[in-house]
Amino acid sequence: MKFNCSAEALSVCCQNVQRAISSKTTIPALEGILVRAHEGRLWLTGYDLEVGIQTSMEAEIQEEGALVLNAKVFCEILRRVPGDTIALESDARCLAGIASGESSYRINGQSPEEYPELPSISGGSPLLVPQTTLREMIRQTIFAVAVNPDTKPVHTGVKFEVTAGELRLAAIDGFRLALRREPIAYEGEDINFVVPPKTLNELMKLAGEEGEVAIAVGRRHIVFDLGGYHVVSRLLDGEFMNYEMAIPAQHTTEAAADTRTLIGAIERISLIITEKIKSPIRCDVQTDAGRLEFTCITGVGTARDSVGADISGEAFEVGFNNRFLLDALRACDTDEIKLVFAGPVAPVVILPPEGNTFLFMVLPVRLKAEG
Repeated sequence: MKFNCSAEALSVCCQNVQRAISSKTTIPALEGILVRAHEGRLWLTGYDLEVGIQTSMEAEIQEEGALVLNAKVFCEILRRVPGDTIALESDARCLAGIASGESSYRINGQSPEEYPELPSISGGSPLLVPQTTLREMIRQTIFAVAVNPDTKPVHTGVKFEVTAGELRLAAIDGFRLALRREPIAYEGEDINFVVPPKTLNELMKLAGEEGEVAIAVGRRHIVFDLGGYHVVSRLLDGEFMNYEMAIPAQHTTEAAADTRTLIGAIERISLIITEKIKSPIRCDVQTDAGRLEFTCITGVGTARDSVGADISGEAFEVGFNNRFLLDALRACDTDEIKLVFAGPVAPVVILPPEGNTFLFMVLPVRLKAEG
């Protein structure tokens, strides 16, 4: 194999595909990037048997071929070479010569035959989603995936529900729920699948401001094509919780508040809460005064703050985990939000002022009586 190309372009592509590579693998080839010169383009692949990222770029190909190069070493070389262009040449012994400006290297590679093939998917109705839309939908749900090692593996991912005209993403960890809906142009059969969080994090990094993501779904794998990148991922098996059953069907109190003001108040209250010194935030829903008053007592001290709100219904007190509540509020993309309560032992449901594009639910924390 022999080629010349832009050092900067190659570095960017390699940094992106490197993110699919795991440092904890028993297969030496999977510690590397598969570099293939074929049909006038340079193809780069990173794969850890769960997530694969592949892309191609322009290059001046003198001799076609392929080679696996250690990802960490190759990416560091590309980041630091002094020249604008880079030349790479490999021989039958998988020894690669790399030159750029005044710098040159001789790097031991591995045979491309030792690199596993990326899974392929064919058939099915096309699913197209704007890149910005998918990125925001992932951002607004991924925070609620389960991270407890004792949790069912299927709940460590985000569930995609595709129906005619709508895409729905849902994540649940036993303490909170994040649900996001968006209309899409899709007329195929209904499909449901659960995508691992590593894949979704990589999609958020790769998604641009323009263009669409083309999604193809198979029985065990899914493929996302966006911005010149081909992302392949395994799907998570198992039965996802029927989260709709967990959403309260009725409510006793409703409060409308400014999102940023509410976030600010809870952030200030959280200053006295640490990983070692935890305590729930007490929320006093004051119907007559039209305020949500927050208090917290820890070994550090006491904090109190309040937010004006348009409240209707019953007055009561309820406790929340500050981080869970903040995560949900920060995921809201509206200036105002609606808080729906069904009493002190029921979860709070956070909705937009109008419509149902998002729904976040946080379970309460039992409060001790103030003495």
